[in-house]
Amino acid sequence: MKLTKKFWIICGLVLVALLIAAKWFGGKESAELIQAEKVEVRTIIERVSASGKIQPEIEVNITAEVSGQIIRLPVKEGDRVQKGDLLVQINPDLYDAALNRAQAAANSARSNLASAKAQYAQADAQFFAAQKSWERTQQLFKDRILSQADYDAAESSFRSAEATLTAAGETIRSAEFAISSAEASVQEARDNLSRTTLTAPQSGTVTALVKESGESVQGNGFTAGEVVMKVSDLSIMEVDVEVNESDIVRVGMGDAAEVEVDAYLDQTFEGAVTEIGNTALNAGLNGFAMDQVTNFSVKVRLAPESYASLLEEEGTLSPFRPGMSAKVDILTREAAGALSIPIQSVTTREAEDGTDEETELGVFLVSEGDIAEWRVVTTGIQDNRYIEILTGLTEGDQVITGPYQSVSRTLVNGDAVEIKVPEEEDKNESANE
Repeated sequence: MKLTKKFWIICGLVLVALLIAAKWFGGKESAELIQAEKVEVRTIIERVSASGKIQPEIEVNITAEVSGQIIRLPVKEGDRVQKGDLLVQINPDLYDAALNRAQAAANSARSNLASAKAQYAQADAQFFAAQKSWERTQQLFKDRILSQADYDAAESSFRSAEATLTAAGETIRSAEFAISSAEASVQEARDNLSRTTLTAPQSGTVTALVKESGESVQGNGFTAGEVVMKVSDLSIMEVDVEVNESDIVRVGMGDAAEVEVDAYLDQTFEGAVTEIGNTALNAGLNGFAMDQVTNFSVKVRLAPESYASLLEEEGTLSPFRPGMSAKVDILTREAAGALSIPIQSVTTREAEDGTDEETELGVFLVSEGDIAEWRVVTTGIQDNRYIEILTGLTEGDQVITGPYQSVSRTLVNGDAVEIKVPEEEDKNESANE
């Protein structure tokens, strides 16, 4: 019994000793390793990034207005053409014959008009004779020389001559209308004949050739005519990009842009926004396609002086080809001399009691004694790396930038921290020494 009591006394003393040792050697909480960076003044440029395709700003589809077989095609893809140059010749035989028929019909209508005028002259002469006879008949009837039957016959003859004259006049009007219709048919046939010859509406380069000599084309009917080729002005190129609905409100006309073309990865070209779509690209005739991302078309004109060094070959208007892929950064806003910190430093925490918001935006500072201090901030614009701080910080403050898990979740106000220099920085410092 005494041994058991003595055993428990010894165990208690050992436990008390362990507690005293734990308090002495481990009472101080271990500091969390973090990365930090100072608040600095920088110029921040807000960007909207999008991808798209390069295309000529002015591109004309050469379409067939009449149907037929192509008998001449004097150009090939890549050729330079001037305004008015022959591009396509469609077989004109059918339209030439149609013009001849229309001209013959017009001549026939003119002949009918001449005949109608002759008939009118004859009817006018008959009417003159009938009118004089009718005047004499009236006088004789007043003098009671003619009978009532002769009087009625003379009146009927006069009215018949009058009606014949009126009919002859209407025949002339009908012949004149027929001439107008025939002349319109002649003009239509002449226009169709002229449409068999397609000329360049502008100076440019043939960037696409859809048809070949000997093939048939369909002209304007119930649908648009077939495209034979495309003529583009390569001296002015643009990039057509799709911008998300959340970013389109920040894009403005004339905004500067930086363009990277996949074919020239080591160069950045300058540009400017020239056109902003007003309707989403997923809008159709039956409304909006709800299962598609809502994007808007934005066109960025490339500045020729930014790629002038690539124009090595004499006569080349552009180093870009229609359809090349490009990435565009539209510079929407700029803040010069702005207090800024890395974007990953900014996080949210539960708001203090008495505020209307559930969470608040802020950063963790490294205060005296290597303690994490929570500081509420308001932010402005941001670029790919840094964000503008409007209130809450001053230049030189040291903010915690990582690790991400600590900044975004686990770190709390008052935690002990220790700034750790990344291994790569240690190596660079050693190499510099």
